[in-house]
Amino acid sequence: MKKVRVRYAPSPTGHLHIGNARTALFNYLFAKHYDGDFILRIEDTDIERNVEGGEESQLYYLNWLGIEPDESPKNPNPKYAPYRQMERLDLYQKYVEVLLETGCAYKCFCTSEELEEDYQRQKDAGYASTRYNRKCCGLSKEEIAQYEKEERAYTIRVKVPENETYAFNDMIRGTVKFESKDIGDWVLVKANGIPTYNYAVVIDDHTMDITHVFRGEEHLSNTPKQMMIYRMLGWEIPEFAHMTLIVNEQHKKLSKRDNSIMQFMSQYKESGYLPEAMFNFMSLLGWSPEGEQEIFTKEELVKVFDEKRLSKSPSMFDKNKLTWVNNRYIKELPLEEAVELAKPFLMEAYDCKEKSEQWIKELIELYQEQLSYGAEIVPLTKLFFEAYHIAEEAKELYEEETTAVVSGEFLKLITELEAWNPEGIKAALNQTKENTGIKGKPLFMGLRIAITGEMHGPDFVNTVYLLGKDTVKNRLSK
Repeated sequence: MKKVRVRYAPSPTGHLHIGNARTALFNYLFAKHYDGDFILRIEDTDIERNVEGGEESQLYYLNWLGIEPDESPKNPNPKYAPYRQMERLDLYQKYVEVLLETGCAYKCFCTSEELEEDYQRQKDAGYASTRYNRKCCGLSKEEIAQYEKEERAYTIRVKVPENETYAFNDMIRGTVKFESKDIGDWVLVKANGIPTYNYAVVIDDHTMDITHVFRGEEHLSNTPKQMMIYRMLGWEIPEFAHMTLIVNEQHKKLSKRDNSIMQFMSQYKESGYLPEAMFNFMSLLGWSPEGEQEIFTKEELVKVFDEKRLSKSPSMFDKNKLTWVNNRYIKELPLEEAVELAKPFLMEAYDCKEKSEQWIKELIELYQEQLSYGAEIVPLTKLFFEAYHIAEEAKELYEEETTAVVSGEFLKLITELEAWNPEGIKAALNQTKENTGIKGKPLFMGLRIAITGEMHGPDFVNTVYLLGKDTVKNRLSK
């Protein structure tokens, strides 16, 4: 088989979005599974929508995820460079001349007003869709020369062949067919000299030796237009795979206006998600491995990735599953790395000036098992920083006589402790059980509520230890 070469080709119009990140990820997994190359190409021809720093942001977050391009504007292969479309305009012009000379394309001098008027006429006549009327397709050489002499603006359109079928075997959907009669003469090059997407992408993919194209299903209808250019230029057509939509938990297409889900990789990084967990989670958005395993290293995913197991159905972005996956990764972190992840959120949210580095480290260690993402350390640890109060669901047990009994005994025992450490606290807890005869929920939950105001939480002994002796004595004395 020819060496696999795939590409991810974003526009520099903003940050890396979930959908684009998944597209890049599947291209990357496919390439690496077959020892191929993953190329980052920048489609920057929509100059009005390009934003400053857009390209850098795309590359930064791809690298953060662990999706490193083999070739990019920053790491070019001289054989295929340049990697930005606006630096490839001469190349597009070269092949436009070929298409014009062979009669596969023609210059269109119609103004936007004329086009809009004709499209409106078609709508009024009840046409299901509008298309160009080919007014300029039959212009003589003399007419073209005259219009050019008058310096009339023009676009270049492809002359769509008649009675042609564009069929291909989509790697996900199977056989897909389009008929040329359903496609109007579309624009190859705009009046400003900039190529349209469906033209430029063909020139880029062919000249960069792209063998497979993985992209979202919204590009499916673009495929016959691109196949048209491949045929006209006598080029081999790459294999296509159109991935299904990502939907939210209401099974609606993921929209950038959907505020129920964080949409961009930058948001996940800023919230303290781990890139390895994001890589793992997104690999399961529209692809499933054999067996029940769901937690994979990057290397394992490259090894087991099988394009035949890409889903034909929309994939749901399950926020709970993402936090579960991320929690699995956080639990496996060395403590120092967990501290590095969570500490910045803690320091920003709370006044920790009087807390030692060791105390902060032990506090994060206390919650590492249940931490789903870095920023979650803030609500989890609020009992150590915010005003003490009894949670509504805890009030009934707080007011039980047994809670007062165990609180009084535990208070007496910890007051007598010479050293404040977990060992001493645990001994006092066991002695309270023995001295009062109270055990189980009335003992353990009663004391937890009296000290923290909450019915549930992390390890009780270490919670008491980190709250400090004075705080615990003050709360129990109430």
